[in-house]
Amino acid sequence: MADKIVFGTDGWRGRIAEDYTFANLRRCAQGFADYLIGKGWQGEWVVVGHDKRFHSENFAVSVAEVLAANGLRVYLTQGATPTPVISFSVPNRKAVGAVNITASHNPATDNGFKVRDPNGGAIDPAGLKQIEALIPDDPKNVKRKSYQEAEAAGLIVKFDPAPAYIERVHDLLDLQPIKDAGLKVLVDPMWGNGAGWFPFLLAGGKTQVEEIHNYRNPIFPEMSRPEPIPPNVNVGLQQTVARGADVLVITDGDADRVGIGDENGNFIDQLRVFGLLAYYLLEVRGERGPIVKTLSTTSMLDKLGKLYNVPVHNTGVGFKYVAPMMMETQAMIGGEESGGYAFRGHVPERDGIVAGLYMLDMMVRTGRKPSQLLEALFAKVGAHYYDRIDRPFTGERQAREQAILDAKPATIGGVPVVNLDTTDGYKFNLADGGWLLIRFSGTEPIMRVYCETTDKERVKGILEDGMRVAGLA
Repeated sequence: MADKIVFGTDGWRGRIAEDYTFANLRRCAQGFADYLIGKGWQGEWVVVGHDKRFHSENFAVSVAEVLAANGLRVYLTQGATPTPVISFSVPNRKAVGAVNITASHNPATDNGFKVRDPNGGAIDPAGLKQIEALIPDDPKNVKRKSYQEAEAAGLIVKFDPAPAYIERVHDLLDLQPIKDAGLKVLVDPMWGNGAGWFPFLLAGGKTQVEEIHNYRNPIFPEMSRPEPIPPNVNVGLQQTVARGADVLVITDGDADRVGIGDENGNFIDQLRVFGLLAYYLLEVRGERGPIVKTLSTTSMLDKLGKLYNVPVHNTGVGFKYVAPMMMETQAMIGGEESGGYAFRGHVPERDGIVAGLYMLDMMVRTGRKPSQLLEALFAKVGAHYYDRIDRPFTGERQAREQAILDAKPATIGGVPVVNLDTTDGYKFNLADGGWLLIRFSGTEPIMRVYCETTDKERVKGILEDGMRVAGLA
């Protein structure tokens, strides 16, 4: 019997050659095939794509072979493809779902198996549980048809997903003003799937786009992992100043998340980017509609919601919660603390390419550089400060969770605790509007301690108290 595979936020991730093996990957594919067939989708199309990690293209072929053997038909991307492009291809190709071979921002040792629904969005938690339960314990119960045989039978078809996605980008915004603006844009695709997209989309005008870390290197040099947060972005921030760029746009390994550096080489954290994107849609584009956010992201959105009279919906952490809420409410924007943002008129999925283009469009429409845009946002909602600490943990998770509940701190960072929200993790809301959140990662044996406050001097104290409450001090 093989080990049980447990799905996290988006699917399954594991360490290559340890638990992430071809045999275990095929088991996951069989579980997903049984899930789709159980919904009456025998013979329907499924999109399969991959990132630039070690062996990803071969892992993708293995998944396609299993799906084909189960009577499903597969659109297989012809090369490494950004996650948002794969997601968009699902409704565009009238497929019933997708499998994406990627570990997103995880270290180089890992790879993953992400699944998507017919809308191209994350499958809800109940659906993920169903897929997980259908994964066979014995690899012998996995069906498999060779790639050559499946391709010859028309069950696997390779395709280029780029043209249709690019057409959607042009529907969402006019790129010509950005091309004509004469900006100098530095892009860091973090050795991943975002490489080449911004130079291609913005070619043919006065704006210059330069890239770093833009070829395949699955060990991700100059960063610990392709996650668009410090210290992984430090080289890009240094190069922004050295090259005299107006902005740094960073996409993570699979290009569904975005990070931004300003013209001075300062990182604009992902909560502030979420605030800026919402401000752009509300103020600059004049759009109106609900905002969906995870409870781990910024309270600036609640303030913007009140200022512009739009509803704000809070969810658990992960797009498996954000995507369904976006579709239910026809939300204008949805996002999370990790730098993933989705937009109305597109797929209910994080898109680092569109988010980066929106930031550039905001600069062009307002005539402001990133630091000035941040000042404009703060003029509306006040300055907000955020930080996060990630730490591995040992011992039983249940015991650690009980210890957090038993702690019952009266104050955190010197500010009274108003209440405790246990929707997803342990969020201590503070009397001054700030908050502390302690969460267990859904994909790694890591505890995360986050905070946001309107007083920069309180950040350190809030995190220190949070580490003590989490038992990590």
